[in-house]
Amino acid sequence: MTASEPLFDRLGGQDAIDAVVDEFYDRILSDERVAHHFEDTNVTELRAHQAQFIAAVTGGPVEYDGADMREAHEGMGITDEEFDVVADHLDASLETYDVAENDRQQVLTEIESYRSAIVGV
Repeated sequence: MTASEPLFDRLGGQDAIDAVVDEFYDRILSDERVAHHFEDTNVTELRAHQAQFIAAVTGGPVEYDGADMREAHEGMGITDEEFDVVADHLDASLETYDVAENDRQQVLTEIESYRSAIVGV
């Protein structure tokens, strides 16, 4: 893999993203600091939307058709600290699957761009 290839491909494609997302949700659903945000949530559907979202924002051949980020998180009262916890779990999940540091940072930078649509709405 080279840096000129789309991030989606450098991550290993859809199967790899699906595996990272499964690891990610296993981590956050086990973390009492953030797990309460996922009570009464269809986690299977959430995992599928998250995998689709990550694939789309990393240049994959899919288009995200889930809810708008602000709309999806409205009323959840997510704090900056909780956003950071979730981002840390995503980074750790990517690292578990041997994603290179620069590629992990690129994913996290993309996710960070949604902070204002997720935090405090």
